[in-house]
Amino acid sequence: MNIKPRYSILFVCLGNICRSPLAESVFRTKAQLAGFSFLVDSAGIINQHVGERPDQRALKLGEDNGYSFRNFHARQVREGDFSRFDYILAMDNETLKSLKSLSPIQYQSKLYLFLDFAGDTTKKNIPDPYFGGLSDFKKTLSAIEQGVDLLIEKLKEENN
Repeated sequence: MNIKPRYSILFVCLGNICRSPLAESVFRTKAQLAGFSFLVDSAGIINQHVGERPDQRALKLGEDNGYSFRNFHARQVREGDFSRFDYILAMDNETLKSLKSLSPIQYQSKLYLFLDFAGDTTKKNIPDPYFGGLSDFKKTLSAIEQGVDLLIEKLKEENN
């Protein structure tokens, strides 16, 4: 039996209630279907939502599309995350800048913009839907799903 290598990925956005929990859940679901062994988590730059469940719009939309948020509670990026994860993927450029300012120098090579790392050459940022409506959340989920599909293909290629 061929055992897939373990990947550890941290998805990061501003508050860890919209984009990064969606990315975590989408990746978890799709990676399992692809047969990958992994550690996946998400976190936020700010501490405003620590302990909260995902935004109700993200939660409903995600669950309606087959993604689970069981046992999810928002958390802030911790110092230990930089050594713990192989890849730390920011949802947008501002989050990436914040991560670079928080990260010890020896771990900066683990920091990426999610869509750049996934290989999407058409977009850079996952839009933050927090101040928008359901259509904004749908666009964000679609962008995350496409990015996760590209990311899984990239990880498959690295395995071959």
